Amino acid sequence: MTSPEMLEDELEATHRELKALTSEVARNDEKMRRSQRRELRLLQAETLDVLITALTDGLRVSYGVEYVSVVLSDADHDVRHLLLANGTPAEGFPALVMVESMSGLAPQYIALRSPWLGPYAACDHQLICPGAQDARSIAMIPLMHRGKLLGSINICSSDPSRFTRGHATDFLQHLGVIASYCIENTINRARLLRSGFTDVLTGWNNRRYLSVRLVEELARARRDQTSLVCLMLDIDHFKRINDTWGHAAGDAVLKELAQRIESQVRASDIAARYGGEEFVVLLPATNVAAAEKLAERIRDEVAASPIRLPNGDLVAITTSIGIAKVSPRAEDNDLKTLGDSLVARADVALYAAKSAGRDRVIVEAA
Repeated sequence: MTSPEMLEDELEATHRELKALTSEVARNDEKMRRSQRRELRLLQAETLDVLITALTDGLRVSYGVEYVSVVLSDADHDVRHLLLANGTPAEGFPALVMVESMSGLAPQYIALRSPWLGPYAACDHQLICPGAQDARSIAMIPLMHRGKLLGSINICSSDPSRFTRGHATDFLQHLGVIASYCIENTINRARLLRSGFTDVLTGWNNRRYLSVRLVEELARARRDQTSLVCLMLDIDHFKRINDTWGHAAGDAVLKELAQRIESQVRASDIAARYGGEEFVVLLPATNVAAAEKLAERIRDEVAASPIRLPNGDLVAITTSIGIAKVSPRAEDNDLKTLGDSLVARADVALYAAKSAGRDRVIVEAA
């Protein structure tokens, strides 16, 4: 028969177990709430730059760790261009690692389909966590899209026991799923918004896009101590084409002109339809002599053969081109005004080409 003392001991043991279970439930409940708050912040991010900040700085603060990085595979530079078009270039996010291929970055990527937790090793993880200091453990959370590894969230801690292979990974796995969805969602939204940077008729970038890129290229030229050259092009006597054959013919001429210009410019150049029959080409790290040679090639290509209009008629066109250059100084902080001035000076040179008889290239007076 069980003695009162034994019953009391069993009851006390049961109370201890119940208290431990209650504490564990409370801890798990708090973990769940923290996890839900993290994921909600990611889901509320409407733009790529806000999401990247939430994934890096936001998770770093939330987890109370020293460093968090995000690796994204961007072979076609699509994400990089979307960030640039938004005015928030990838270089502005120190904890964002953009790569064309994930091969060779970290050995875990070979089979990373669920979170990997373990000791931080500089030889393995330095490339994906370039800003980590005194890291002793790491959690690598895969970012997946349609079964393909797109990158990872990398959470680094100076505590060697913070992330170990014995830890459960359910919450981290769910975080990776949410983060992958958010990345895809914000990229698609950015692509949709970027359509506002495209001229529907020619498929070229438009004036709005040019304004964004102009500031970026001026910042690059200032940093690298190089020059930026602007070409302003205009179809000679374009109004006569519209008046004679109608606006459908004018549209055909504009589309063909864009194609002929595009056949001559480099992949690194930025071309945009500025408005009406005016086009702008920005030439990074280019001197005036090289720009003038390119402008002459464009002028020759435009005039090389007549354009067939929708009604079958042929029309010969020529173009006038103005050239201006700027070499930003370290103290030039108002890059928007500097860019507006560059385009305006190229426009003045274009007007001089028109006044001099058209079908020619004029470089702004020094």
